[in-house]
Amino acid sequence: MLNINDLQKVLILDYGSQYTQLIARNIREMKVYCEIHPFNMKFEEIEKYNPKAIMLSGGPSSVYEEGAPSADKRIFDLNIPILGICYGMQLITHLFGGEVAPGTKKEYGQCSMEIISSSKLFEGLENNTIVLMSHGDSIAKLPEGYKVTAKSDNTPFCAIENEDKKVWAIQFHPEVVQTHNGDKIISNFVFNIANIRPDWNMDNFINMKIKEIQEIVGDKKVILGLSGGVDSSVAAVLINKAIGKNLKCIFVNNGVLRLNEADKVIKLFSEHYDIELIYADASEVFLSKLDGIEDPEKKRKIIGHTFVEVFDEEAKKIDGAEFLAQGTLYPDVIESVSFKGPSDVIKSHHNVGGLPEKMNLKLLEPFRELFKDEVREIGLKLGMPEDIIYRQPFPGPGLAVRIIGNITKERVELLQKADDIVVDEIKKAGLYRKLWQSFAVLLPIKTVGVMGDLRTYESVCAIRAVESQDAMTANWAHLPYEVLDKISKRIINEVKGINRVVYDVSSKPPATIEWE
Repeated sequence: MLNINDLQKVLILDYGSQYTQLIARNIREMKVYCEIHPFNMKFEEIEKYNPKAIMLSGGPSSVYEEGAPSADKRIFDLNIPILGICYGMQLITHLFGGEVAPGTKKEYGQCSMEIISSSKLFEGLENNTIVLMSHGDSIAKLPEGYKVTAKSDNTPFCAIENEDKKVWAIQFHPEVVQTHNGDKIISNFVFNIANIRPDWNMDNFINMKIKEIQEIVGDKKVILGLSGGVDSSVAAVLINKAIGKNLKCIFVNNGVLRLNEADKVIKLFSEHYDIELIYADASEVFLSKLDGIEDPEKKRKIIGHTFVEVFDEEAKKIDGAEFLAQGTLYPDVIESVSFKGPSDVIKSHHNVGGLPEKMNLKLLEPFRELFKDEVREIGLKLGMPEDIIYRQPFPGPGLAVRIIGNITKERVELLQKADDIVVDEIKKAGLYRKLWQSFAVLLPIKTVGVMGDLRTYESVCAIRAVESQDAMTANWAHLPYEVLDKISKRIINEVKGINRVVYDVSSKPPATIEWE
């Protein structure tokens, strides 16, 4: 049985690109293990990680600006292939005596690239291909010993390499869908250049993780906060498989769950998996604390703090508990680390950043290295129902961040009913698994309507549906008009208190998927 130390791995050093996670996802889908680490990862740690190849990501910096992120040049003496992408290419050029200069024409968006010299990186590609550029600076002079292998109209050095030094570099982003055959370029680097074995698979992971959990936990008890979502549900089943009755799950009803969510979760895990489930109905406590709060970040913090208080109270009743299990995923870990110093917080993650010291529990995060699709694959291999495995993501603060403005019990009930109709009609149309998320949002405004010859003045409901692969970017979904029509009619007819339905046609970026 393999463990991660036995795997042939790729190391991705992150220079701040918004696309870095896409590189990792692409490589993982090739059944090769990789991790993202900050660009300033210590050389000794890199040696310990023992990568078979290194990739330097893109980033927003210029190599000449004060404090620009760099790299320990000793990585180029490890005798392993290195691929620089965008800023990574400029950094390689700068480190080895070439010149980087502000481009006379900046390139943002797709452009046509011509391959002008044979390269292992471009094997199997046509000589002309479409790539995504996103850069202001460009290479003005090559480092000694490097040759150019591709160019575009505005960029004479789209790709360069020094095969003897095992260094390749490209100015474009192969990890995004806007680059045609970008996955083939990454595959060429991983398999044809680095000769890495595709030995990362979820069967290995399950066996490895069960053994690891057993060794770490021993005969101690583990507490898990079960939400009914994919991550915590799969984590519960996996940990239960490892330690059985020593797993104690706590399900907290925070008052802003989906319609009948509590009943569904209790039935599934108590009856089908024989997992000990403690149900704490704290809905009134949460709703009283949220009363009058309109700021979304305050809502998140109130829900997070109250959850810990309720959870802690229940956890104290469990003798011998030493571990808290969480369904933390790799994107949560990456997004909660600032690789370049202080950065803006878009939204606080509810399951990353440690625990209050008073809980005195050690963290157990079995999926900390995984992406969502890998967790889903584990769930299927563990025989879990597809209804759970393919559930769309649901925010930790629940419907609280889908109720814009003040939260009351009445407004929660309105949104629960409207949201249930959205999900029901999306499923009936066979679209549920094609969408990343689809849900209703309750707006803080009322509009005039006419129902049965009577004037109404009621709430507005927005429908949000997006397509995405990883939630890093998302496009609004072009739902069929007949589906939108059914959703609208049902909500207006069946949910007393809503008389208008609108559809959100904004993508991420610039919008976020959730409204708050």
